[in-house]
Amino acid sequence: MTNLEEMGQKAQDAAFELGQLGSKEKNTALLTMADSLVLNTKEIVAANKEDYDKAKENGTKKAMLDRLLLTPDRINDMANGLRQVVELPDPIGKVDRGWQTTSGLDITQERVPLGVIGMIYEARPNVTVDAAGLCFKAGNAVILRGGKEAINSNIALSETLRHALQKVGINQDAVQLIDDVSHETAQKMMELNQYIDVLIPRGSGKFIKMVVDKAKVPIIETGAGNCHIYVDKDADLDKALKIIINAKVQRPSVCNAAEKVILHRDIANQFLPELYDALQANSVEVRGDTLSKAIVPDIVPATEEDWGTEYDDYIIAVKIVDSIDDAIKHINKYNTKHSESIITENYSSSRQFMKQIDAAVVYTNASTRFTDGQQFGFGAEIGISTQKLHARGPMGANELTTTKYLVQGDGQIRK
Repeated sequence: MTNLEEMGQKAQDAAFELGQLGSKEKNTALLTMADSLVLNTKEIVAANKEDYDKAKENGTKKAMLDRLLLTPDRINDMANGLRQVVELPDPIGKVDRGWQTTSGLDITQERVPLGVIGMIYEARPNVTVDAAGLCFKAGNAVILRGGKEAINSNIALSETLRHALQKVGINQDAVQLIDDVSHETAQKMMELNQYIDVLIPRGSGKFIKMVVDKAKVPIIETGAGNCHIYVDKDADLDKALKIIINAKVQRPSVCNAAEKVILHRDIANQFLPELYDALQANSVEVRGDTLSKAIVPDIVPATEEDWGTEYDDYIIAVKIVDSIDDAIKHINKYNTKHSESIITENYSSSRQFMKQIDAAVVYTNASTRFTDGQQFGFGAEIGISTQKLHARGPMGANELTTTKYLVQGDGQIRK
C-alpha cells in the first residue's frame, strides 16, 4: 500500500520550499511544465488510450468517455492553461489591507499559501494538470488522487510535470500522485489531516457527498452541477434556442452543462416544439412535466427524482411555470448552487433573477458553459466551489491562498 504519511511529509517539505520561491522562479517552472506536456504528447496520448479503451470495453457512457479522452489538442489546451496561469498576478505576498492601531502597531494582512492541498477526483485527467499548475502558482504542494479509470493517463501527466520541476531545480514532490486507486487508500487520504491542509473533491454529486461525509480533512466542496436555464416570457427565443443547445450539447458530461430548462407559460406553446426538435436533432432525450407533455406528446414523463438529478449525459428535463417567481422558487429548491441562467430582454426580470437565485454564478442571456476558470480569465481552474466558505465559484490561484497578519511593533506592551 502507498505510504501516505511519507508522501504527506514530502509534500510539507516541498510546500515550505515553494513558499520561499519568487514569482519569476515559479513562472519559469510553469512554462517548463507546459512545454514538457507538449513534448510528451505522444506518450501521454498512448497512456490515455489504455484508459479509454478499457473504459469503452466496460460500457462507459459516451459522455463520460469524452471526459476521459485526451487528444493532442486537449493536451495543448492544458499547456496553454498553464501559460495563462503564468500571466496571472502572483497572489502570494499581496497585501489585502493595512493599518496602524491606537497603540502604534503597524498591521498588514497578506496572502500566503494554504500549504498542502489534496485533490481527489474521478475520470478527468485534465484535473491533474490544472490542479498542479494552480496549486504551484499559489505556493502550495499538491497530492493528487484520481480515479482508476484514468490511472495510466494521470501517471503519465504527473511524471511529466515532476520531471519538469526537477529540470529547473525545484523539489518535484511539490506534485505527487497516489497511484494506488483502492478505496482503502482514498479513505486514508481523507483522514490525513496532520499533513493535508485542505481537500478538494471533483466529480459527481454522489462522489462529492461521499468525500464530504467521510473526510476528516477540511473540504472545499466543488462540482455538482444541476444547472437550469429559465426562458422568460420576454425572452428572445432565437437567442434562447442557441444558448440551450450550447449549454446542453457542447459537453454534456461537465458540471456546467445545462440539465434543466424552465419555460414561462406564455412562450411555452410557441417555443417548446422548436426546442424539442433541436434537442432531438442532437440526440438529447427530453423529459418533462405534465404541461410540457401536453404540448409535445413525445416528451418522456419526468419524475420527482429528475428535478434534482445531474445527468452528465444527453438528457434534459423541461418544466413550465406561471411566473418568474415560480421559476426562482423551483430552481432554488432543486439546484446545486452552481450556475443558473435567465434568458430575457426585460431588465427588471434579469435583476430579480440575478438577485434572488442562490448560486455561485448567475447569468443573463448566456450559456452556463462559461462557468470555468479559463473562461473567467483565471487560466486553469481547480474546481467550481458550490459552497460559501472559503471560496465560491471558479477557483483560481487566489482562492488557493489564505491570509496571515504581520504586526510590526516598537516595544509596545499591552496594559
